[in-house]
Amino acid sequence: MNEQKDFKPYIPADHITSEFTPASVITGILLAVVFGAANAYLGLRVGLTISASIPAAVVAMGVIRVLLRKNSILESNIVQTIGSAGESVAAGAIFTLPALFLWAGEGKMSTPSIFEITIITLAGGLLGIFFMVPLRNALIVKEHLTLPYPEGSACAKVLLAGEKGASNASTVFAGMGISAAFKFIVDGLKIFPSEISLRFKNFAGEIGTQVYPAVLSVGYICGPKIASYMFAGGLISWMVLIPVIVLFGSQLTLYPGMEPIGMLYEAGGASAIWENYIRYIGAGALAAGGIISLLKSLPLILQTFRDSVKGLKISNHKTSKRTDQNLDMRFILFCIVLIGLVLWLIPSIPLTLPGTVLVIVFGFFFSAVSSRMVGLVGSSNNPISGMAIATLLFSTIILKSTGDSGTSGMQGAIAIGSIICIIAAIAGDTSQDLKTGFLLGATPKKQQVGELIGVTAASLVIGSVLSLLNAAWGFGSEELGAPQATLMKMIVEGVMESNLPWALVFIGVFLAIAIEVLGIPVLPFAIGVYLPVQLNACVMVGGLLRLILDKKDDFRINSGILYCSGMIAGEGLAGILLAILAVIGIDIALPTGGTELGSLILFLLIILSVLKFSLWKKKKAPTP
Repeated sequence: MNEQKDFKPYIPADHITSEFTPASVITGILLAVVFGAANAYLGLRVGLTISASIPAAVVAMGVIRVLLRKNSILESNIVQTIGSAGESVAAGAIFTLPALFLWAGEGKMSTPSIFEITIITLAGGLLGIFFMVPLRNALIVKEHLTLPYPEGSACAKVLLAGEKGASNASTVFAGMGISAAFKFIVDGLKIFPSEISLRFKNFAGEIGTQVYPAVLSVGYICGPKIASYMFAGGLISWMVLIPVIVLFGSQLTLYPGMEPIGMLYEAGGASAIWENYIRYIGAGALAAGGIISLLKSLPLILQTFRDSVKGLKISNHKTSKRTDQNLDMRFILFCIVLIGLVLWLIPSIPLTLPGTVLVIVFGFFFSAVSSRMVGLVGSSNNPISGMAIATLLFSTIILKSTGDSGTSGMQGAIAIGSIICIIAAIAGDTSQDLKTGFLLGATPKKQQVGELIGVTAASLVIGSVLSLLNAAWGFGSEELGAPQATLMKMIVEGVMESNLPWALVFIGVFLAIAIEVLGIPVLPFAIGVYLPVQLNACVMVGGLLRLILDKKDDFRINSGILYCSGMIAGEGLAGILLAILAVIGIDIALPTGGTELGSLILFLLIILSVLKFSLWKKKKAPTP
């Protein structure tokens, strides 16, 4: 307790410095849009998103210190606070909302409007902040020594290093530019194929790798263990399950396929078997993985919720101290009620009164759980997908029992699941950002307003991004697999319509259980089962690069993380630009494409670029 009382932030509470300025707000909004759009694209492709806090902090230092010639660590903190919100909004949205587009493609409902998506994402983001703010004093201040908040503490260290002249913004920008160029060459001009594949005679398996910088970057950032689990899942699907299905079922017509398996394979290769059968096995594994992670976390979740609610009794005290000022509780309660009324009363939002009540109840519960859990285990281990699955199952059953079944019930269930998913993601992000601010001596109220701005900015663009990507390539395709959204769609259909290929789903479920028995994390393995093996192999290459760097010093490891974060952002933005060109009918592809040998050379250049900005990067002496 004495250590808690003796804690001194970097900027003392009685010291007033520039914090919430036009430069910091505008830069933060731009980063929220950039990282939100890039993570939406990445999540739909790979099934994973990356934290934007540290890349945003590094870019913030580059802008505030270098371009604007200012020296305020709290301005940089506001930039990363606003900027990182975009990634959390994108994560919650892409895990659920594409299900509505998939149903629209099947003719079950009309395509969701940009307005509908904006309201859903904005409501989830704002509620996530409003539910978390009253818990700040209990979680961030009172339990400073017991809840480390790994990402928030790491971000504070990055900003403090920037005070000594150790900013690496150029590394992030280099990654963005180089990755965008590679994306333009591969998917724009189509000079080289986007993947290298190896097929076998008399064996229906297929192996290979994609050559995308962002996919490789995911493997580097997640590390060799997660990458290897994903790759193992891909090998099981493409080198075991697909060959077995073709070998023993060549003459059979199995639902959901509409013609014999042998004909499917002859016409479309292993990809046709993946599309008709493996995706359901992967979805079953994902569902089981999400539920297993939730059950394993259940004791901690219940304890977390109890401790968080207790903290409410001491969190809303009046203070004149700058570093203890939060948004007014009356304002928060008014906004929560207003958001609930908007969700219930706006006709285009598919929520009834029971659905709105479920959003508020589940939202508060999972925001409290998420806010505390990320403090213990970090945002990467926060079981958001498990929370979303539990919410979907419960809400779908409730909606069906109250007579809200069919298309309207399915829409309502996805809307509830999406809002809850965003609430949990934003509550965790807000907690990490407030921890960073607590260590630096930021004004909490200004950070909370920054979170509101970042959520609003990202919500205003995420609907356009989703509509654009669906129009260009379609969700559920090899280009945009959307694994979590496909899983959520499957869960709702399973309850509402009972027309799923349950045999395939249960194969995935018990495969996941077997993997859990072996002590292997289920979710990355299940994502690997669902996604194309070429994508998983590319992730594995990134993981191997990280394995090499893990034997070196932190400077080189972190430089690689920053460069890869930039590559993810650059490819995401280039992908959105190419989607715009595809939708308006502009084809910039060259008449003749190159060979896979060219793709291999391109891939080697990407690997060398990562090594240049990590392993071979020289450490500069900090400026005084």
